[in-house]
Amino acid sequence: MKRRTVLLAASGVLCAVAFAIMWRPSLRETTGTPIPADAATIARGARVVAQGDCIVCHTAREGTSYAGGYGLKTPFGTIYSTNITPDAATGIGRWSVDAFRRALRHGVSRDGHFLYPAFPYVHYTRMADADIDDAYAFLMSRRPVDAPPRKNELPLLFRLRPSLAFWNLLFLKSGAVPAGRGVVERGRYLAEGAGHCASCHTPLDFIGGEEHGKPYDGATVDGWDAPPLNRLDSATRPWTQGQLVDYLSTGVASEHGAAAGPMRPVVDNLSKLPRADVEAIASYVLSLQKPRGVRNDTPVNPSMPAGYAEGASLFAGGCAGCHEPSAPMMAMEGRPSLDMATSIHADTPRNAIQTIVNGIGLPDEPGVSVYMPSFDDALSNRDIANLLVYLRVRFGKKEPWRATNKIIEEVGKDGSAPP
Repeated sequence: MKRRTVLLAASGVLCAVAFAIMWRPSLRETTGTPIPADAATIARGARVVAQGDCIVCHTAREGTSYAGGYGLKTPFGTIYSTNITPDAATGIGRWSVDAFRRALRHGVSRDGHFLYPAFPYVHYTRMADADIDDAYAFLMSRRPVDAPPRKNELPLLFRLRPSLAFWNLLFLKSGAVPAGRGVVERGRYLAEGAGHCASCHTPLDFIGGEEHGKPYDGATVDGWDAPPLNRLDSATRPWTQGQLVDYLSTGVASEHGAAAGPMRPVVDNLSKLPRADVEAIASYVLSLQKPRGVRNDTPVNPSMPAGYAEGASLFAGGCAGCHEPSAPMMAMEGRPSLDMATSIHADTPRNAIQTIVNGIGLPDEPGVSVYMPSFDDALSNRDIANLLVYLRVRFGKKEPWRATNKIIEEVGKDGSAPP
């Protein structure tokens, strides 16, 4: 009997602890129209929101800015972003600044439910209160948009939001990063906080958290390889400060290539920032470099493999007008030569495949990046494989990639590769 009493008491304690961990109160709604902030506060907030790329995830394709509905694909299903315009019924119009702070610092909505970590609050928690408040003022100055949330496409197990409290115990470390006074310290604050660079450039574990001990080691995002940011000086052509600043602010690096895929909208937003912010981020990233291993820079002289001749013909017919070193487009758009392109020297052909299939769209911001059409409808999977053989051998001076056909098929699962 005594043992049973002890077990019941222990069970009660555990239930109470679990309830305390998983329950969060709702916060009081604001009433009426939000008090307008002054122009200087809104301008600062616009800068913070650009640093955080908020418009990228909170705007559906062909949708209204910040009205949500963008599908974020995760290993567990698709999560749709929410409306962060000041609409009272479907957005954050009734959120106080305290509710907004709690969402960014602790991943909890105004009504008390836990937010999915696809919203990178594990990084936003590192922002200073002043920056969070400025971002709130900017968003509350936008035009309200009536945009009800879309239903997430997740298995039943992952719809149980209270369980996210235990995920937070593992991965959420609250507290702002000290901004510091130096350039590198400023860059760390921007990259670790609003910029949340590690969320794309760090591999995730089986429950969707950033792998401990592997920050910036590289990952795969939306079918693209997000390269390791701590190995930039170990590249075939090591990145310099100037090249990285150019890449982050214009989308083009003279000896590395052009921004594409998920990085393209990031560049669009970084181009809006003061150059000093971009220089600080670049300085911080370059401070992360791991010691170089032994690197063999001697070019490989591969024999002409199967598919090379077919790839050469495809290149001459569809690519040479822009990518042949003597082509006028190389000088007009400042295109880096393909023998310098990071995607050609990468360990996998994933980004080269994605660029061929999806192209590089017209820039959202003037002067940002170059344009390349999609060859989705023009090339078959075999054509793409042969073209990659030619590009890798001619411009990369390396043996063809392995598993190219498998990766082409993987890209095709998203409906973007040709049959």
